[in-house]
Amino acid sequence: MSMSTGEPLKIAYSPCPNDTFVFDAWAHGRVPGAPALDVTFADIDITNGMAERGELDVLKVSYAVLPWVLEEYALLPCGGALGRGCGPLVLTREPGGDLAGRTVAVPSERSTAYLLFRLWAADVLPEGVGKVVVLPFHEIMPAVRDGRVDAGLVIHEARFTYQDYGLHCLADMGEHWESTTGLPIPLGAIIARRSLGAQRLRALAESARTSVRMAWDDPEASRPYVRAHAQELDPAVADQHIGLYVNEFTAGLGESGYAAVRGLLTRAAAEGLVPAIPPGALDFPQD
Repeated sequence: MSMSTGEPLKIAYSPCPNDTFVFDAWAHGRVPGAPALDVTFADIDITNGMAERGELDVLKVSYAVLPWVLEEYALLPCGGALGRGCGPLVLTREPGGDLAGRTVAVPSERSTAYLLFRLWAADVLPEGVGKVVVLPFHEIMPAVRDGRVDAGLVIHEARFTYQDYGLHCLADMGEHWESTTGLPIPLGAIIARRSLGAQRLRALAESARTSVRMAWDDPEASRPYVRAHAQELDPAVADQHIGLYVNEFTAGLGESGYAAVRGLLTRAAAEGLVPAIPPGALDFPQD
């Protein structure tokens, strides 16, 4: 059934290149039969909060926030960000060093990055860090560089640009996750309101999957949208960002993608970091 009529679907995702690349075709009405979108651009910390408050129909959120929102929202099996070699990094001004008792800036207390950091710290920092402060992700590297914090947990294109700030990578959270689990790294999820119903949810998933494939088929078509919302980002870095975060898991989570999500949330619940999710909570609604 076509969903192109009626009120636009209220959606929120970040202005980062991977999200604008993924949603470009859909947001500009090029996905046949897909509903029109009313897009809000917001940092992941903001969209996590929107999901917890039950705002909007569709949101890009951290996988780490799912235990708090799965009663109202369903996880879509596509459109999100998982992968290998793409995890958050802990950066410092000086190479090496110890985080015990130090102040660490993170992008969100309910971000997947912070959850991966806490799982890493549980393994390698039994004494823990001194203090965690939340900063918008684009402010973290300047704060480390300027000595306002001792270390920073960074995401997104910071993987490619941190050396420009004279910073050093102390640890790679994704590398730790992959080496201890063998699973891809779950980062960002697309969720939609369960009250939309199974039929509409499946149509939304298909719209997202089609939008991804259209972006791959014609990468040039998305460039104006990507550049308009990443104006300070070097185009080559934007391309690296897209290449890393938009991959086969974006088109479909698959068995290993779902295993990674379940593994992250199960392990985090065992450590007391998130509430346990009920059986079947990650299942995508069917008829």
